[in-house]
Amino acid sequence: MPITEKGSSLSGRVALVTGVSRRVGIGFAIAKRLAERGANLFIQAWPRFDAAQPYGADPVGTAALAAHLRRIGTRVEFLEADFADPDAPRQVINSAEATLGGVDILIANHAYSTMGALQELTAENIDAHLVVNVRATLLLIRYFAAQHTGRPGGRIIMMTSGQHLGPMPEELAYIASKGALHQLTRSLSDHLIRRGITVNTVNPGATDTGYATPAVLEAVRKREPQGRWGQPDDVARLIAWLASDEARWITGEVINSTGGGP
Repeated sequence: MPITEKGSSLSGRVALVTGVSRRVGIGFAIAKRLAERGANLFIQAWPRFDAAQPYGADPVGTAALAAHLRRIGTRVEFLEADFADPDAPRQVINSAEATLGGVDILIANHAYSTMGALQELTAENIDAHLVVNVRATLLLIRYFAAQHTGRPGGRIIMMTSGQHLGPMPEELAYIASKGALHQLTRSLSDHLIRRGITVNTVNPGATDTGYATPAVLEAVRKREPQGRWGQPDDVARLIAWLASDEARWITGEVINSTGGGP
């Protein structure tokens, strides 16, 4: 049943969460937390990207993920959309507005991520990261802001990585795109706060979403102060709080949810 404590309840609000394509992923954990707080959900997914990765797509599919979230007790709609398409952000916002009414909360959780050191970079690879991670996020925010009426509870939360805490030389195109979102946070916040919309960005740290090999899992675990990887629900709890009225005074911040690690 949805959580309804004063200050934490999201009852009556609509949250759009992107990148909800795998049950073990951060996006699904975020969507679940928001639904438990009473928010109606619109989720975006692009499982074809996951299917091309070594970890693979979730076998149940997006419709089944949405059905699972509906069992919490709130409305859930979805659209499979490829953010490499320049019109996809508009389509996602319009679909959310058409099916659930105005969107109050935007969680830009989607990410295009591939490995690539300096000697491996290509123009196409750099562009792919910037298009999905930066262009699509900015356009989502543009269309989200255009439909927002200034009603209470306006929230935008973006996702960065740990590029500002330590070197990541094997993921240069990825961290370039995530660094852009980091640097956009304060300016977007300044532009939107007078309309009642807060803007914050979260770095979830090393999170076990099923992509790491056993060797990587162990290497990262050994250097983590708490001796474990982050779990998707660790960052989902923070994001659910940022989406609530309890966090209405927090904006323009980049917050590290890393358990004390880099």
